[in-house]
This record gives sequence, structure tokens and C-alpha cells, in this order.
Amino acid sequence: MNRGNVYSVSSVNQYIKNMFSKEYALSVVFVKGEISNCKYHSSGHIYFSLKDESGSISCVMFAGQRKGLGFAMKNGDKVVVSGSVNVYERDGKYQLYARQIQLEGAGLLYERFLALKRELEEMGMFAPEYKQPIPRFIRTLGVVTAPTGAAIQDIRNISYRRNPYLQIILYPALVQGAGAKESIVKGIQTLDRLGVDVMIVGRGGGSIEDLWAFNEEEVARAIFECTTPVISAVGHETDVTIADYVADLRAPTPSAAAELAVDDYRGFLGQLAEYESRLERGLLGRLTLLKSRLEQYKIRMGFLSPRQQILERRQYLADIQEKIENGMKQKIKDSRHELQVYAQRLYGCSPLKKLTQGFSFVTDENGHGIHRVEQVKPLDAIRIQVTDGEIQAQVTGSSLVDREKWNV
Repeated sequence: MNRGNVYSVSSVNQYIKNMFSKEYALSVVFVKGEISNCKYHSSGHIYFSLKDESGSISCVMFAGQRKGLGFAMKNGDKVVVSGSVNVYERDGKYQLYARQIQLEGAGLLYERFLALKRELEEMGMFAPEYKQPIPRFIRTLGVVTAPTGAAIQDIRNISYRRNPYLQIILYPALVQGAGAKESIVKGIQTLDRLGVDVMIVGRGGGSIEDLWAFNEEEVARAIFECTTPVISAVGHETDVTIADYVADLRAPTPSAAAELAVDDYRGFLGQLAEYESRLERGLLGRLTLLKSRLEQYKIRMGFLSPRQQILERRQYLADIQEKIENGMKQKIKDSRHELQVYAQRLYGCSPLKKLTQGFSFVTDENGHGIHRVEQVKPLDAIRIQVTDGEIQAQVTGSSLVDREKWNV
């Protein structure tokens, strides 16, 4: 027996799985059939089989894909399953990995939904440049929805909690069944003419048939042509309608739409108080700084003021004048003292002083001073000056004196 290449079971299963993975046609498939052997596992996974008249295929929907299931699936349901076909390597079995499951009738509606979506998208009705911004602060909120039900109650409760002064204008519209699209269109147009600040268009959750009015072209065009910013709030987070694509903003639920449309008034008051406090602190700090600078400028201007400079110059001149006067007085005092010294010296040398000491001054008749004996001869008339007068005399004789005796 020639065995050739021998493969393990896991190798074969892996090879077959790779073949399935590379097959693009099996990556996205839509399979129609009847549900059987449906089991909800505790992990959240759903295991079931899909069968028709001649065959069946094993299927699984993992817990992470459950958002693609909008109803409670049970045995006997006619459904359309979208997903991918691949091999479960451990058992070597191929199976359908479901991503979305719809009832068979809903499948036709879904095809209509996709066709209208492509048409409107090609017309540019979903383009971002046509989206209007939602104003942050509003006074009036328009709501197009059923007058009864959880949607309007959720919108009212959340809106009034966030802003108790808000005015809500409800247009009671039909949201499913005959006449629903016309009622929704009329509600949008009516509230748009009333001039509300923001409009919420929506309803609570349901099947694709229940939500179909929001997939109608007339409703989409009414939202697109509306001059008021529109928030769509149709169904639950997993529900997507044409209205969601056309609206200026999509909210996953009516409650979320109210939060997006209505700003938190108390939060705004808190922010306003915080900004006021910051502004006050900033102004006080700025005012204190400017006052300090003003005081510095006053001091500088005081030094630079002409009046101050004049006062300083006057004080300087007064100081100089005082110094000059004091200097002059001291100079005069010193000069007087010096003069007194010279006067005393001169007085000591004065002939009158000599005369008071017993000396006299002798002159001839013509007033010439006689200093030597040879200047006179006997019988010459002379004048002798003394302290209290003059003595007239006549020379009777003269003799020389030995000065060396005087110098002893």
C-alpha cells in the first residue's frame, strides 16, 4: 500500500477552512430559510439550524452580534440571515456565522431601504455640507411623535430636568400604519413654520415594519427641506432609518435626543457663576496691579515734576546762599581778626604810642624830622612833638652818643 503524503485530521480541516476563508463569495451571503433547533446559550450565543425543503445548514450568532437581531427568534420563523460561511475547524463542519437576522417579510423591506438609501445618497441628501448645527441654547423645542407612549414622556422628563424654562411644542403625529408618513411630513412642516429652535422627529423602538414610515422618501425630503435643525430619534440604538441619514443629527434614542437638544440649564448657571468668579478675580488682580503701577508712576512723576524740580532748585539755591553768607561772615570775621592783629601791630609801631612811652618827635621849623645831631647847629629853632602838644625850643648845643654803649 503506497501511502504517499499522509495528513492529520486537523491539517485537512485547516486546509478546508483556508479555502473557505479565501472564497470572497462566502464572506457575505444572504440565506433564506426556516429556523429549527434554536438554542439560546448562557454565554449569549444563539445556535440554530436554517432549513428549506431539501437541506439545512448549521448556524451560530455570537453574543457580540446580537444587536443584529431585532426580535425574539424561535423555531418555525421564516428568516433571512446575512453573514459568512466558514469551517468550524475542531469538528470539520462548515456553518453560517450570522451577523444579522430578519424576518422574511422584513427582508423585502430591507431591500427597499437599501435602494432608497442609495438613491438619496446619490442625490447628495446625506452630504455633511447640508447639515445644520444644533444651537446650544434654545427656548422652544418642537417634537414630532405620537402623543402617547414612552418617547414623548422621556423627551419631556429629560428636557424639563435639564431646563425647566423650556417650551415644548408637540405635534401629535401618527408614527406607524396608514397615513403615518403624511402625518409626520405635516408635523415637520407645521413646526418649521412656527419657528421652533430645534425639532426632534422620532418614536420608540419596534420592528422594521413599525419604523417604516421613517424610511419613506416623503419624510426624508421634508427633513432635508426643513430650515429648522432636526434631530432624528427613531427606535433604539441598533435601529437605523433613512430619516437618521437625512437629519442634521442622529440620536440613538428619544432620551438621547432630548439631551442633545437641550442644554443643562443648572450646569450652565454653574459655569456662568464660575466664569463670573474667574472674571471678578481677574479684574481685581488687574485692578490691584494697575493701582500699584499708578502709584509707581505718581512717584516717578513726582520726581520728574517741574514744580518739584523748582522746589529742589530753590532749596539748592537757598543752601548755596546760606553757604555763601556763612562763608562771607566767616571771611569777614577772619579779616576783622586779622585787621585787629595788624592794628595792634601798627599801634605798637605808632609814633603816638612811642610818645606815650616818653619818646618825642623833633622837627625843624619847616617840619622836617631831625634824626641826627649834624642836622642842627646852635641857636636853631626846633619843634618837639609830645603826646599832648608841641614844644618850641632852641638848640644850645649838641654832642655825639656812643651807640655801642646802648647796644650793651
